[in-house]
Amino acid sequence: MKYTIHDLHEQLVKKEISAVELTKKIIAHRDSVEGDIHAYLSTSDESALSVAAKVDAKIAAGEEISDLAGIPGAIKDNMCIKGETCTAASRMLEHWVSPYDATVIEKLKGEDYISLGKTNMDEFAMGSSTERSAFGPSRNPWNTDYVPGGSSGGSAAAVAANEAIWSLGSDTGGSIRQPASFNGIVGLKPTYGLVSRYGLLAFASSLDQIGPLVKDVTDAAIVLNAIAGHDPRDSTSIPQEKKDYKKALVRDVKGMKIGVPKEFFGEGIKEETKAAIDAALDFYKKEGAEIVPVSIPHINSGVSVYYIIAPAEASSNLARYDGVSYGFRAPGEDIIDMYIKTRSQGFGEEVKRRIMLGNYVLSAGYYDAYYLKALKVRTLLKQEFDEAFKLCDVIAAPSASGTSFKFGAFSDPLSLYMEDICTVPVNLIGAPSISIPVGFKDAMPLGMQLIGKTLAEETILQAAYTFEQAHPEFTKTAPKGEIKE
Repeated sequence: MKYTIHDLHEQLVKKEISAVELTKKIIAHRDSVEGDIHAYLSTSDESALSVAAKVDAKIAAGEEISDLAGIPGAIKDNMCIKGETCTAASRMLEHWVSPYDATVIEKLKGEDYISLGKTNMDEFAMGSSTERSAFGPSRNPWNTDYVPGGSSGGSAAAVAANEAIWSLGSDTGGSIRQPASFNGIVGLKPTYGLVSRYGLLAFASSLDQIGPLVKDVTDAAIVLNAIAGHDPRDSTSIPQEKKDYKKALVRDVKGMKIGVPKEFFGEGIKEETKAAIDAALDFYKKEGAEIVPVSIPHINSGVSVYYIIAPAEASSNLARYDGVSYGFRAPGEDIIDMYIKTRSQGFGEEVKRRIMLGNYVLSAGYYDAYYLKALKVRTLLKQEFDEAFKLCDVIAAPSASGTSFKFGAFSDPLSLYMEDICTVPVNLIGAPSISIPVGFKDAMPLGMQLIGKTLAEETILQAAYTFEQAHPEFTKTAPKGEIKE
């Protein structure tokens, strides 16, 4: 049995399997491997089986069902689902129950989606390995000594381990694409504003974007169809007509121009990553695409700019967690003492580090020197990408410097921040990008990202689909993902 959304949808429609049977099967498998992976922070099996029974009743009645109906998925634990806890993997929100649905959840409920639970993540999405989760890290299904990436590490590990067929993650600086690369799956970061952020717990509001983590490119298009669209409750949401992204699933890159910026392949990128992407570019060339050298000089400034802007926005967004209205509260002698103790005890070290950094760069003496300058370089970076896209349709780049790394591999935060060098420029300019598997090194997956122009999701989906269809050997199941039939 193939465990992709589109294959399972066909089996459901043909009544070769029922939604209840499928859901029970994935739950049983999840329970058998979850002790090793720790992809989930909470589960919702009862409601999942209830929706599955509803889908089966529709099929029995001859009604049409959506592509996602009856297919078990999972949701990153920074998206609000009414009546369920939403912790952002933080002690600060450990017992907080959401009173409303995020827009993406509203849309998915309209599709009769099934959620098996909320997935683990770095606290408030601040991290690249899930080692920053207040509830312990998730582990990579290819080798549990290695991290699954972050901050959407739990969402990626759940899909790679077949503990969910699909999942939602959020991407602020690469938090969908890097875990997708580390877990050998597909991760799509849509154009900023294409998917509503209403109901997503904010980290850095000008960078955050919700997107799918899935088995293949077809599934990415299916989930994007379900969650994309204008939302008046999100002031950054882009008004546009509804699209069917499955129409972009065409195996054809003839005449497509693929840009290769030398700055993405400099110091720090592993040789195996370069070799895998070179092989992918050779394939595209043979298929009729044109490989175009382009230059984006300020890519190397991306990490510096990101780690000024993102903490600045985080320090503002996380100011609301003060023990007054909701969430964790530590008793204090007076209100100021309560504030201090609540935030000191409720936040983890990485979150406190970024809040302090954000407050520093926004302070009166340093705003011009750091924050304002970072905004100017961000604009410059956007202009350089725009110039590059005048020469090409898609930009190819590594999703990460190499394969996943072992737990504890980075002893200082700065070294781990530098691991984001491949992904943060895309968030700074608001462009779409998709990570696809392109190879292996020592039995661990390697990924490549394809970056598109604003709202050019169809172009990157087509390029990714063309490569994937010719290279099924890279779409393998992780050892922990093997389901007993």
